[in-house]
Amino acid sequence: MTLRLYDTARRQVVEFAPPRRVKMYVCGITPYDSTHLGHAATYLTYDLLSRRLEELGHEVGLVRNVTDVDDSILPKARELGVDYLDLADAEMARFRSDMDALGVRPPMAEPRATEAVPEIIELVRQLLASGHAYQAEGNVYFDIATSPQYGSLSHLSRAEMLELARARGGRPDDPAKRDPLDFVLWQHSAPDEPAWEAPFGPGRPGWHIECSAMALSAHGPTLDLHGGGTDLIFPHHECEIAQSTAITGAPLARHWMHSAMVAYEGEKMSKSLGNLVFVSDLLKVADPRAIRLALMRHHYRAGFEWYDCELDEGRALLHRLLAAARTANSGTPRAPGTPAGGGDPQPFAARVRDALDDDLDVPGALDALDDLASAVLSGALDATSPAVLGELAQLLGLDLSEPLRGQR
Repeated sequence: MTLRLYDTARRQVVEFAPPRRVKMYVCGITPYDSTHLGHAATYLTYDLLSRRLEELGHEVGLVRNVTDVDDSILPKARELGVDYLDLADAEMARFRSDMDALGVRPPMAEPRATEAVPEIIELVRQLLASGHAYQAEGNVYFDIATSPQYGSLSHLSRAEMLELARARGGRPDDPAKRDPLDFVLWQHSAPDEPAWEAPFGPGRPGWHIECSAMALSAHGPTLDLHGGGTDLIFPHHECEIAQSTAITGAPLARHWMHSAMVAYEGEKMSKSLGNLVFVSDLLKVADPRAIRLALMRHHYRAGFEWYDCELDEGRALLHRLLAAARTANSGTPRAPGTPAGGGDPQPFAARVRDALDDDLDVPGALDALDDLASAVLSGALDATSPAVLGELAQLLGLDLSEPLRGQR
């Protein structure tokens, strides 16, 4: 069996053939607000990939970091009048509860940026010593002129990179920079912000260096797969590559995988627009498996718009799967007109796995699972089919042994 996945850097679907133990790093959340559908869709993608890899005999070492100090969480904590670490703890508890409800399994490790500060300081020191970084006005910047491969992941023009850097907190207009695309490794803290002592002055880490430190600490110089949302391709992952490669001399990742963004009924889903759909709200009105099924109806690379009616589609599919899984006697004779050989559920199982191996085509896998459920309910398959259905559902993170819950 050959698993093929789209590689962002190579811009094509390629064979993904990692070693038995897969070193995987997926950028986690900045815990300053509740888990929304964009988060859920992203982490569901890597959960499904991990499940398929494990079925193929791999051991998946998934590391998902927590960005608990950066330019997003500190203003939110200030606004709420709480300590930023207390805010992070509260939102991480809610995030883990939401992921657990959706059947997204916990990672092997979940390092926090604040716990990695000594490693971050050491990386910044190395970058300064090797001439890849410079100090200016109390900050330390990475010098992209020392990174010839900068832009090789995103394939963006300089003008496009400048536009995105401005939109995503890169501050290209900072006069202290040698190049507008240079990025912060270490920054001077405001009076009410946390600060750590460092050889280059007190302050706090820049966003990008946090992930390099945590990925290197967890898995060494080269990952088998680095993942996240498409909004992280630039500048975050581009900057990660530049600084990590400058330190190790090795590629940061052999494969780059990104899941697309989620919109809501025709508009980009964002906090500023006030149209975030929170997982915790959906869990109040729906079985978590229906939410998972509704999200899995969309391919991870196809950005999609969430409509409230999609939850109804997830519920309907869950009902069919549960009804088929409860079928005690599916070995009745085939109905007239049923194709010869239709009693065997294994062709449906092959369709599910083939779809997953084809760039994680989960919608195609769900279609096959739904067809299997329909065949079970029609009495066209042999007595092994409910067990096969349950096994395939487990592969997709669905436990069909539990009764329906949370419906309204």
